[in-house]
Amino acid sequence: MHAPSDPRDSAHFAPDSRLAWVRLALALAIGSIGSVGMWSVVVALPVVQAEFGATRGAVSLAFTLTMIGFGLGGVATGRITDRFGIVAAMALSIGFLGSAYILAGLSTTLWQFNAVYFLIGLGTSATFAPLMAEVSHWFERYRGLAVTIVASGNYIAGTIWPPLITWGIQSVGWRTTHIATGIFCALAMTLLLLVLRAQIGGEKLRDHANAPPPRVDLALSTNTLTALLCIASIACCVAMAMPQVHIVAYCGDLGYGPVHGAEMLSLMMAFGIVSRIGSGYLADKIGGIRTLLIGSVAQGFALLFYLFFDSLSSLYIISAMFGLFQGGIVPSYAIIVRESMPASEAATRVGIVILASVVGMSFGGWVSGVIFDATGSYGAAFINGLGWNALNITIMVGLLLRARSRLALA
Repeated sequence: MHAPSDPRDSAHFAPDSRLAWVRLALALAIGSIGSVGMWSVVVALPVVQAEFGATRGAVSLAFTLTMIGFGLGGVATGRITDRFGIVAAMALSIGFLGSAYILAGLSTTLWQFNAVYFLIGLGTSATFAPLMAEVSHWFERYRGLAVTIVASGNYIAGTIWPPLITWGIQSVGWRTTHIATGIFCALAMTLLLLVLRAQIGGEKLRDHANAPPPRVDLALSTNTLTALLCIASIACCVAMAMPQVHIVAYCGDLGYGPVHGAEMLSLMMAFGIVSRIGSGYLADKIGGIRTLLIGSVAQGFALLFYLFFDSLSSLYIISAMFGLFQGGIVPSYAIIVRESMPASEAATRVGIVILASVVGMSFGGWVSGVIFDATGSYGAAFINGLGWNALNITIMVGLLLRARSRLALA
């Protein structure tokens, strides 16, 4: 006798099916919990600075190390995902994330705290690039939308976690809050991962040998295009990091207090979710390059507003605008890669470009703190962000014009 076939088996799985959406929901939940590592240090920055008697730049190094761990871990867990599947990669990340948060709560010096946040970055890494790559295998017709939905887990985390971390710090202190966060994430993510594993079943990795060819021809080698996208990614993320990393501290400097700053960060991320999902829908209509360019130009306008308005109400409005404008930028790089490069190389190239975005975010978060220490205000840091944002716009306009010229010659 033979057992009946499992409906979750690869032979019965159909892209864009109900089961694909169930998997997407589970992946989104895992990403929303695990992405806490991207935001907890932003909220804890002022109290950690005060306890260790450090400069703003020295404490901002924790965010830099988080992003470095996140980027390097994304490449490593991406390779693990390609070889052993997303479950193995995510299990490894969960182990790093839970233990690192406990170690952060037990750290007695600033260098220990900063070093542990590198491990937290490693633990968070599998919740972004590897998940986007994995989800892209479950969808065809709605692939762009699905990729941006799962990428929104990062922003859902940014909406939910900052107020919770702030409440925890005020109630029991930053050390206990870190330990509790680690325990909760390890337990909750493990349960969700077990459910996702049951949904995936024994399905093998999908073969890209017969995938459709790239839809966009820029007449550039894959390496050249990857390099250009990496430079553009670094530039836009240096600009992006200024408000995201320093909004809590900025509000404290203005006398509004960290609670308002945490609320602005949550508002920024909430509107970023709308932008991120909307960008996936838009990219399916006009392409990834145009979608990214629109987001980059809009992000520049939002940064400009920060220079001229600093009342409490205006900062809430500008933070919402910033989230709405920039949320779809980073996932658009993954869409551009899928549109313009061979499918067999897509996962590797996405990982490299996302690593570049992490370099931009880490450098942007650190250099903004250094600029603040040197000038005593964030005005010059916002101007620095505008300059990097202009570089991103220049590169994307060049790619768009090149795509148009190729179309005209066709």
